[in-house]
Amino acid sequence: MLTAQHGSQTATTILLVEDDPALNHQLSSLLCSQHYHVTSLDCGEKALSVLSHHRFDLVLLDINLPNVDGFEILNAVRTQSKTPVIMLTAYGAEEHRIKGLRYGADDYISKPCNFEEVSLRIEAVLRRTQAVNHLSSSSRHLSHHEIVLDRQQHTVTVRSDEGEQDVVLTPIQFKLLWTLVQNSGQVQSKPYLYQAVLERDFSPYDRALDMHLSRIRKTLTNLGMSQDRIKTVHGKGYLVK
Repeated sequence: MLTAQHGSQTATTILLVEDDPALNHQLSSLLCSQHYHVTSLDCGEKALSVLSHHRFDLVLLDINLPNVDGFEILNAVRTQSKTPVIMLTAYGAEEHRIKGLRYGADDYISKPCNFEEVSLRIEAVLRRTQAVNHLSSSSRHLSHHEIVLDRQQHTVTVRSDEGEQDVVLTPIQFKLLWTLVQNSGQVQSKPYLYQAVLERDFSPYDRALDMHLSRIRKTLTNLGMSQDRIKTVHGKGYLVK
């Protein structure tokens, strides 16, 4: 395990899990040069152990790891926290990207990595997370029919005949749902949501938004939300009615 830090005691902490020695070193050096506090690992088992004792601001996670793969680690993160996770996937491995997003990853980066893209993706995910975490209490709650959103806790409460149930969403999923509920009754286009939520341009080959929305819908429907509360308007975008 390598831990490196440049900057102050309050530096943003990143856990990097990548078993390719050269890429691990390159990414660690890049992140340290940008004043992140980096914990670098090359093994999934070590990552699970470290995650059980330490919290990080972001996890940068390879999928193809020996013994314990990236999906198992992602599941472990999601069972205990809302820490943002960016997956490193092989170029063209669309099934891995979709599976990662479905399991709760916040974003993905294809390998071989463009290091400028790595920096920008990390900055965007951290910016979204921090924006949600530092909202004023006056704008903390938003209610719509059977769901109540709490921006400070990233929780959604679903009211049904069985009572109330809470679920914690990842920062990106929460921001997506909040944006849709805030504009309930109006179709929100995919290009707009990509800019407003994911902070990047829309591409018809990018399934990230679809996977986030699918996970939100499945999670809340299982808790008692109306199945037609979140609608896909084909060719246009998404609608909360």
